[in-house]
Amino acid sequence: MTNENSKIVVGIQESPPPAQFIVLSLQHLFAMFGATILVPYLVDLSPGVALISSGLGTIAFLLITKGQVPAYVGSSFAFIVPIIAATAVGGPGAAMIGSFLAGLVYGIVALLIKAAGHKWIVKILPPVVVGPVIVVIGLSLAPVAVDMAMNNPDGDYSLLYFSVALVTLLIVVLSSIFLKGFLNLIPVLIGIIGGYAYAAAAGIVDLSGVKAASFFEAPAFLIPYVTYTPSFSWTIVSLMVPVSIVTLSEHIGHQMVLSKVVQKDLLLRPGLHRSIMGDGVATMLAALIGGPPNTTYGENIGVLAITRVFSVFVIGGAAVLAICFGFIGKITALISSIPTPVMGGISILLFGIIAASGLRMLVDTKVDFGDKRNLIISSVILVIGIGGATLKFAENFEIHAMALAAIVGVLLNLVLPGGEVPEDVDIYEVGLDDEDIA
Repeated sequence: MTNENSKIVVGIQESPPPAQFIVLSLQHLFAMFGATILVPYLVDLSPGVALISSGLGTIAFLLITKGQVPAYVGSSFAFIVPIIAATAVGGPGAAMIGSFLAGLVYGIVALLIKAAGHKWIVKILPPVVVGPVIVVIGLSLAPVAVDMAMNNPDGDYSLLYFSVALVTLLIVVLSSIFLKGFLNLIPVLIGIIGGYAYAAAAGIVDLSGVKAASFFEAPAFLIPYVTYTPSFSWTIVSLMVPVSIVTLSEHIGHQMVLSKVVQKDLLLRPGLHRSIMGDGVATMLAALIGGPPNTTYGENIGVLAITRVFSVFVIGGAAVLAICFGFIGKITALISSIPTPVMGGISILLFGIIAASGLRMLVDTKVDFGDKRNLIISSVILVIGIGGATLKFAENFEIHAMALAAIVGVLLNLVLPGGEVPEDVDIYEVGLDDEDIA
């Protein structure tokens, strides 16, 4: 078991020997790779741009946190449904505007935390609100995963496609359970490779795009006033911005766990306001070039815990590699050639894990459902979010289900009497513990 008293191999602001540097950076690249490319795949954005934006965002994060927080940022799953909805309303450009505004919310929250401390966030976002909203994120994506797994490109049921999804899912499950060490951190990537091989053997992989792609090639950037004309819409705001409620709590949780791993209070120094600002800037940078919103990655925290190499230079090296990969046309074309059922099989597990992590937050923080207050808040959030309730004020303004569920949950928590959080409970330190990172 890894514990917080384990020997530090390389410190946060130290650099490993050159011979080890590239290998350690590649580990972080592989750890984030599968999840980071899955998000743009699902929302019809460029995987190459997602890699580049994650690299640029990570470098910005490291600079803003003064090189004191060894964290990697990548594509956020919380924004999948909002991006799909925003794209349906106003195209990919509208989703980018919404992402930029969500990043701007991070900046505002960071300034408020710098001025007033961070305990007020705990009151607004207790586990009884955040847990059910995370469940909503996972379960609202369930139909997407099943459709990708079962249906062919024409939308018809295909046993062959479903078999590809099931084989992919089986590989991921077995990798997660039986592989040890670093390999245990990349079951998604292993599943994609294994599922891809099975799909190729089944004859449903088209490599014509890979053959036609250039080795060095700029991906499909979405740049305001170059590839699209930005336009403000309250509908886009209502779809995208409220999701920041969930991603902010996720960020705080990651910083608490990371503090435990590196044996330093990162919320105190360099400060939660700096890490949140770094996350927000990373998301805004992604929006400016056509990438999905970014968030800190638990997968890479796991790599830090196992290797005990906390170097921000290694994280920065992974960011540079991600940027380089994004400009290699053969790689982005290969990613695009991954058959839909392969990603469907991956998604069945990942989306279920998202929902289960929300349940885990409720269990680990000992939310009492014998308390009618907690039962009411969680029940309303779940039904509104999973049921797809939409609040329409006018033709061009509506609040989508996930956002509406989060908003209603926050309001109920603030209005209903009771609900004090015990001081001895770390309400966000539930995403990763010593057993998970051993």
